Amino acid sequence: MRGSVRWAVWTGLAALLLTLAGAGARATYGARTSADEPQYLMTALSIARDGDLNIANQRYAGDYRMFHESTLPIQTLLQPDGSRISPHGPLLPAYLALPTAAGGWAAAKAALALLAGATAAVTAWAASRRFGISRPVAATGAVLMAATPPMAFYATQIYPEILAALLTITAAAALYGSAGRRSQAAAVACVVALPWLAVKYVPLAAVLAGALLWRVRSRPAQLAGWGAVLAIMGAVFLSFNQAVYGGWTPYAAGDFFTGGELTALGSNPDFLGRSVRLSGLMTDRGFGLAAWQPAYLALIPAAAAALVGRFPGRGLLLGLGAAGWLTASFAAQTMHGWWWPGRQLVAVIPILAILIMKWADGRSRTIKTGLAATAATGVVCYLWLVAEATGGARALIVDFTETANPLYRAWSAVLPDYLYASAATWRWHALWLVAAAGLAWMGVRSAGRRNGPLRARGEGRLYLDSLMFLVRLS
Repeated sequence: MRGSVRWAVWTGLAALLLTLAGAGARATYGARTSADEPQYLMTALSIARDGDLNIANQRYAGDYRMFHESTLPIQTLLQPDGSRISPHGPLLPAYLALPTAAGGWAAAKAALALLAGATAAVTAWAASRRFGISRPVAATGAVLMAATPPMAFYATQIYPEILAALLTITAAAALYGSAGRRSQAAAVACVVALPWLAVKYVPLAAVLAGALLWRVRSRPAQLAGWGAVLAIMGAVFLSFNQAVYGGWTPYAAGDFFTGGELTALGSNPDFLGRSVRLSGLMTDRGFGLAAWQPAYLALIPAAAAALVGRFPGRGLLLGLGAAGWLTASFAAQTMHGWWWPGRQLVAVIPILAILIMKWADGRSRTIKTGLAATAATGVVCYLWLVAEATGGARALIVDFTETANPLYRAWSAVLPDYLYASAATWRWHALWLVAAAGLAWMGVRSAGRRNGPLRARGEGRLYLDSLMFLVRLS
């Protein structure tokens, strides 16, 4: 077994063990799973037992009570033939069908944790083999990514996010490889699969498809062949939705999009107002990435360095990261939903993690040590909340911000609260925009496009100056 593969396997096993710790955490006080999770599980049971997507009999029989003790809200329109089709993509229930039928919610969560381990392994391998990151940084970064929110929680919550993350990083690794026929076929398979998980992943699929076609642009036969395959599979996807869901997307079968499928974007979407999410997805007190894993703030200098620097594959990483971030900012109805924070970004978290790892790998020991120590607080946040939600003191999507974790309580006090906006919210918003500009400047400087890399001593000083600047803001 090659060294990089061996490192990846051990990384995946470590991620699997850490994420399995969260399998017993309750979503709410009246249900082990909530929101869309029971819908996916009932559909999985229907596929396993009946061979179809109709969950009417599962609902009427009360099969959901094994994972949702209280009365389950209805999400589905009653069809003329008496069927009810859950308004969600069919690929995740298909994957969970056998585990759910054999072992219920626990087996389904274990099956998702396996995907989390695979995602960490592929991320570590891709970081090392495809993007030139040292193995220790690649393995450490992948484990920390997997063992901190939001990835750690979506490793066992019944949502398509973790599978989408695996497909995205696998496609990126395949596209940036040798781009032989097998790599191209793997990338196409991932591109085709993403929309079957959820329509919100179409932008990611489009970026990956565009990257593939650009990669083979000088080979007319391959360009035409893969273009035809993607077009045919797109037509199959739309035809399936029309036949099964009664519309162009699964949303057509839902009882909450009565104004048409486009109302999935919101009844009267305020896209200008949603621009606040561009920063809020990072710094919001409850739903921001940095609230639960402060090391994600390193994405700002990492992305800035990638924009002005030059390293192979940066365009693909930045394109996927931007597609995921913009979708979460402007397409999602809300940032503050009935789910664990960061849900809309999980699919691109491995991509963002590689950007951070690529930036950190070329930095001084001071940067690496400080970043690793900061990331360790995210692991503490995860394990602390798992203990609370498993023991009944908290629930993952109800009162998680009331955690007794002193690290979160102290850190969140200096973050803007966009859910309950006040004058203080906008003061913190302005301060964090200034801080983000400082971190971006740090990234541009560290890229050293014209003057070469900064010396270790000077870079360490730059890191400490930036850190002190953030401390003064608090």
